[in-house]
Amino acid sequence: MVKFNNQYVNREISWLWFNERVLQESADKNVPLIERLRFLGIFSNNLDEFFKVRYATVKRIVEAGKTGKSVLGGEKAKDLLEEITEIVIKQQAKSLVILKSIEEELERENIFIIRETALNKTQKEFVKQYFLQNVSPQLMTIILNDLTRFPTLKDTAAYLAIKMIIKSDKTNKEKRFALIEIPKGIDRFVVLPKEGDKNYIIILDDLIRYCLVNIFTMFEYESISAHMIKITRDAELDMDNDLSKSFIEKISSSVEHRKISDPVRFVYDKSIAKDTLAFLKEKMQIEDTDSVIPGGRYHNKRDYMGFPSLDRNDLLYDKIKPLPVKGLSIEGSILESISQKDYLQYTPYHTFTYILKFLREAALDPKVKTIKITVYRLANNSQVAASLINAVKNGKQVTVQIELQARFDEQANIEYAEQLQAEGVKLIFGVPGLKVHSKICLIEREEDEGLKRYGFISTGNFNESTARIYTDYTLFTSHPPILKELNKVFDFFETTYKINKYKHLIVSPHYTKKVFHKLIDQEIANAIVGKEAFIKIKMNSFTSYEMVDKLYEASRAGVKIQLIVRGICCLVPGVKGMSENIEAISVVDKFLEHTRLFVFANAGNPKVYISSADWMTRNLDYRVEVGCPIYDDDIKQELMDTFEICWRDNLKARVFSEKQDNAYRKAKSPKHRSQFETYDYYVNKIKGDK
Repeated sequence: MVKFNNQYVNREISWLWFNERVLQESADKNVPLIERLRFLGIFSNNLDEFFKVRYATVKRIVEAGKTGKSVLGGEKAKDLLEEITEIVIKQQAKSLVILKSIEEELERENIFIIRETALNKTQKEFVKQYFLQNVSPQLMTIILNDLTRFPTLKDTAAYLAIKMIIKSDKTNKEKRFALIEIPKGIDRFVVLPKEGDKNYIIILDDLIRYCLVNIFTMFEYESISAHMIKITRDAELDMDNDLSKSFIEKISSSVEHRKISDPVRFVYDKSIAKDTLAFLKEKMQIEDTDSVIPGGRYHNKRDYMGFPSLDRNDLLYDKIKPLPVKGLSIEGSILESISQKDYLQYTPYHTFTYILKFLREAALDPKVKTIKITVYRLANNSQVAASLINAVKNGKQVTVQIELQARFDEQANIEYAEQLQAEGVKLIFGVPGLKVHSKICLIEREEDEGLKRYGFISTGNFNESTARIYTDYTLFTSHPPILKELNKVFDFFETTYKINKYKHLIVSPHYTKKVFHKLIDQEIANAIVGKEAFIKIKMNSFTSYEMVDKLYEASRAGVKIQLIVRGICCLVPGVKGMSENIEAISVVDKFLEHTRLFVFANAGNPKVYISSADWMTRNLDYRVEVGCPIYDDDIKQELMDTFEICWRDNLKARVFSEKQDNAYRKAKSPKHRSQFETYDYYVNKIKGDK
């Protein structure tokens, strides 16, 4: 095989270019103004998680004295750390320019974000009272000079670094340094009293700056300054081998250890005084392998995700009303409907209520004997969890496989596990060495003909909150062979040494790669003999070099390949002799594209699958994932239709290329915005036009 210097894109760099696409949304004037601010918050939040996980992983490779070239797409880990920092500094600078532009546009809409120096008399009095009543009781302030040990700063918390010049007759005047932690329990954006048509907001940081005199009354200073800093810590879980501890105890201990794990990024206000910065870096022991990034006046721009709407619906996306699934009534028995045929739910276009209805009905139906479900992430006050507890109270045998190592949801899942266990739910805590990422549910019902199974298989979490903004497919089915194999997956959770065989489902870690290789090989064989051959894939991330190579092989054989990849894509499309038959786009828009869909031409009789798995090494080799074939012809067509709608997007689609420049696909007439057209597609489907 011919090797190219540009054969792969490094996954960390590709992820940064994905986050650049999110940043593009904040700059897009076709996006409602307050939504643009919120995209800026998403960009910042993404970056925090990137440094906690991916940057931290590369840093560990460097500190272990390894190059990491084999797992980093040919790049040396040390060089990669420098490249990441360079890209992030540029992106941060760009985000500040975008923020300034948005603030100017907000002012034209009579929304003013003002600093502490611009407060009028009425606002000053409001700020003082707000500080005394709401902020001061929660404020954590630490004087640093006399401490023998520097305090442990919280991961991604924002701090004001204070420098005071103490009044004195001496030439070398005393400097006092302090830290103020910005309270997380208070809204970052404080809405001031409205004046006529004008709305005023002050950021909590500036409100505290205005009240510094109230905080440091015991010091006689001649000047005081406050500049923002924050650190990001390594978020990898380090599990101990203490056999006396339960799995929950080990996860809890690891989550707790994150609070004192090594820092990997230090961000500071670039206008901070040199002596203040030097003092902090020395005391915090910032290392050469840490990413040190000069930023603006405010950090934790992720808080813009919660920017107040101020009743300005004209500056927000119109809320869509989730649609019913055609032919599937919420009011009647959902199990009876599913016994007749399969149904597809596509959130957020369809209402998530069908999953809740399924579980509630199963909880109450006297004929239902068992419920089995996997849990990866649940909503706060989850109705899914409530339905499962209700089922136990009605005498059902309920088994929940809950993934305690779901990134950043570990603590929430521990709490849910303890709650479910206390109510009598049988819990399974994963498979040694594997995360359980599959999204599956199976119930068994005693009927006249014997035991009958019903279930659903999804591409996303059973989370009613994220279902409003994540696009995900869920297949409801009573198909006996599929559900028999789904039961085998649940058996594997309890009998991990027994590896089952599957004719229908595509299950990781044992079979996913093998099955997809076979499907691709069939397309290659068909292309060689002149039969119809194509592959259409939609997923979140594509990082498996082995699967990249397999698609390169298919491309060279003449198979036409279309990829829609929202996030990381390590494949380089459109390179002559390597990938000239591959096109790839990313769609970033109002909703987060989260579906995983795989379509193979199969010489004119397409094979269609949905799955919980992306083509990443972790999904293929180190997680339990479930992919499901679609046998219902109408649903198969529906899935191919929604793929085509997304593929023809020419307003929110960016094209992957050798340039890696996030260029928008050129908008030709007519213009297509896929998420809006997908909703219209389902509206028309209900009307019976399609």
